Amino acid sequence: MRAYLLAFCLGIGWLQQQAELPPTSWLWLLPLLSTVLLLPRFSAGPAALLRRAAITLLCAALGVAWATWRAELRLAERLPDHWQGVDIELVGVIAALPHADARGERFVLDVEKVLTPGVPTMPRVQLARYWPRDGVREVRMRAGERWHLTVRLKIPHGTHNLHGFDLEAWMLEQGIAASGYVREKPVPRRLAAQAATARGRIAAARADIRSRIFTRLEDGPYAGVIAALVVGDQRSIPHAQWRAFTRTGVNHLLSISGLHVTMIAALAGWFVATAWRRLPRAAERIAARQAGLIAAVLAAFGYSLLAGFQVPAQRTLFTLAVLALAFWGRREPRPFSALLWALLIVLLIDPWAVVSAGFWLSFGAMAAILWVSFGRVARPAKLRGWISVQAAVTLALAPALLLLFQQVSLVSPFANAVAIPVVSWLVTPLALLGVIVPPLWDAAAAVMEWLGSGLAWASNLSWAVMVRPAPQPWTAALALAGTFWLLLPRGFPARALGGLFFLPLAFSPVETLAPGGFRADVIDVGQGTAILIRTARHALLYDTGAAFADSDAGERIVVPYLRAIGVGELSGLIVSHDDNDHSGGLRSVLRDLRTGWLLHGLPADSPLLRGAPEPRRCARGQRWSWDGVRFAILNPSRAAYEGGKRSDNDFSCVLRVSAGTQSLLITGDAERRGELELLESGQDIGATVLVAGHHGSRTSSIAEFVDRVHPEHVVFTVGHRNRFGHPHPEVVGRFREAGSQVLRSDRAGLVRLTFGQAGVTASEYRPAHRRYWHAPPS
Repeated sequence: MRAYLLAFCLGIGWLQQQAELPPTSWLWLLPLLSTVLLLPRFSAGPAALLRRAAITLLCAALGVAWATWRAELRLAERLPDHWQGVDIELVGVIAALPHADARGERFVLDVEKVLTPGVPTMPRVQLARYWPRDGVREVRMRAGERWHLTVRLKIPHGTHNLHGFDLEAWMLEQGIAASGYVREKPVPRRLAAQAATARGRIAAARADIRSRIFTRLEDGPYAGVIAALVVGDQRSIPHAQWRAFTRTGVNHLLSISGLHVTMIAALAGWFVATAWRRLPRAAERIAARQAGLIAAVLAAFGYSLLAGFQVPAQRTLFTLAVLALAFWGRREPRPFSALLWALLIVLLIDPWAVVSAGFWLSFGAMAAILWVSFGRVARPAKLRGWISVQAAVTLALAPALLLLFQQVSLVSPFANAVAIPVVSWLVTPLALLGVIVPPLWDAAAAVMEWLGSGLAWASNLSWAVMVRPAPQPWTAALALAGTFWLLLPRGFPARALGGLFFLPLAFSPVETLAPGGFRADVIDVGQGTAILIRTARHALLYDTGAAFADSDAGERIVVPYLRAIGVGELSGLIVSHDDNDHSGGLRSVLRDLRTGWLLHGLPADSPLLRGAPEPRRCARGQRWSWDGVRFAILNPSRAAYEGGKRSDNDFSCVLRVSAGTQSLLITGDAERRGELELLESGQDIGATVLVAGHHGSRTSSIAEFVDRVHPEHVVFTVGHRNRFGHPHPEVVGRFREAGSQVLRSDRAGLVRLTFGQAGVTASEYRPAHRRYWHAPPS
């Protein structure tokens, strides 16, 4: 039976790796495969093996069919392409806690009715409502309210980079059919302060509890942590705190995680079972153990509802329910069979869980705990058992963490040894009881302040985190096998040899380039620019993407990408000019990556330059050579900084990189004036590849400049359906007339350009790694 369950789950997982959904015509195979069930059973021999293999194949095909059917239903809910960017009237209930930042409010709306004729009903959309220019709005959005809104929507679309976060997969799993913003004309109307629906009441209760927490703690430093533990509002945790929690490996504790749901369930089950044993009449009807299991599942369900019934909490709830059923009888259960049934239930309800990092980490941790806890001849002492569990989880998750995030916290075992009991058994119960007795929130915050100071200290240790390039999947799988070998029961021979399985993971090779050539990775950061240029022994980053209200592209996209491909330090960094979409991620890059020097087109008094290594302004004539590759700054001239009216865009650092007869030209946001200066300077501006100026704006790429550069390839760094309309059709047409191959980051994702003696090779990440849920190019 376990092989059949596993085959069904593998069928679901296989589908999530496909670029297109399979056609329905293949379903005729299911009845044919089902005929194997009519074959007589044999206890052994080739006939028995053949029957089992056929049933296993049938289960895998059923898994594919189930996931395909669910995917077709979910994709059918998406916004049709021709309704993108059009005013749509709808009525809905705010289903989740709104998140406010410097730009406005963001929230998820459960759509009840679409009032615009012809628009199909969408179950859920993600919306932003921007603050007015004076920053004051009398009526703000609250969870549980019903609103009549006019919105503009677009199909879910994220950035696409190697080892990057797949936003579209996440939105598909969450059931979000479209994203967009609220129009202020006509004025949004609140129809009800609390919708008379179960979801609306729960959302309103969560909003009320969050408001009470912040009122009670008066926006104290750890009020956000208490809100995260009680109602799952993880976004309330300040960025600096979240970074410290991540670097110490305890971030799973500071949100509604599977561990918390499990701990609350365990507390409730233990309390009820202990009390039940003192009630003889009740114990006669139902055993104390069974009463505790019922209480544990109900507590987990209640806590999951309070946390907004988020997907990670749902997974844990379903897993606990299955495990409780397994423990219901009086016989010793088979824990791994129960875990496999839990896996099946989770994937039946949420087939897209397999593309989530949390899915693998939660089931991996549970498997490691069961591996060292069950089936052993002797039970270890409590302290020794606790250490064994910590070691098992740390070892088992290390390969997955390196594969998914390219870093492992080395202080995590020590930090978790303290944080898990403190947060799970003290802070979280106090925070939850504070809903009834608010002064307990003060106690919970005080404990967190004590713990947080220690975690902040540990996170700043130079050795706190081990960062490695993304390993090959087979090396992670080999290390995982080594983990289970190392954790075999005492007495098994040669257990230490399991450590050898970690060697390929620890020494994963990093791709290198031959001298005399270079590679440029145009990283997909949405509407912005970030370009990594690598030679045989050096790396240069040109621009860092945009900063947002509570994060930036440097931290979210650029730094993780560089780490994943093995770039641990930068020889140099260029920030072209003083525009957010080019300089917004600078601080994060300088904080997380060792950098040799900085060239820039920023104002001399820019706060971004504080703490920067050897900052110098870009100036025409600056040249250097790395590994046989020549670099030159072509503009602006030194005289440009001495006065005269000049736009920020025309301060852009213009960089030309050349190797042999191949060259790359990057002009930042230089507009007509900057391009004319390049034409008049007499410098060689011809290039094999051009990164189009100002993202393809009509104010750049004038005809004379395009003719002189005459690139074989032109790259536009643009965001999907950006509000500026970049690149302008006239500019695209100008390059097509010049015979240039057009590459766009909104359609291609990461664009990789390899310059060598044979010419330039261009590759696009998105088409090569397409999944069926990715929006087609527009």
